Amino acid sequence: MPYIDQTSRKNLEPEIKALIKKLKSVPPEKVDGHINYSICRILKELYPPSYFNYNRMMGLITCVGQEVYRRLVAPYEDKKKDESGDVF
Repeated sequence: MPYIDQTSRKNLEPEIKALIKKLKSVPPEKVDGHINYSICRILKELYPPSYFNYNRMMGLITCVGQEVYRRLVAPYEDKKKDESGDVF
């Protein structure tokens, strides 16, 4: 879960905002690669090579995807279903 305490958030926020600002300057057709690179570099630096750490990384990536789906994608899809009608 991405729910860390407010002090930890405040500590990370300047660097996150700086990275977001840089990524917003990248052309839309290239930004996905830049985001992928950034995430991979962070993970590579924080997790030493081992099956245990690679397993943790994959679990983390899976949880991030699920959280994005749950908090962003699903509500968007529900809104569009209400606007356009259900397909089922």
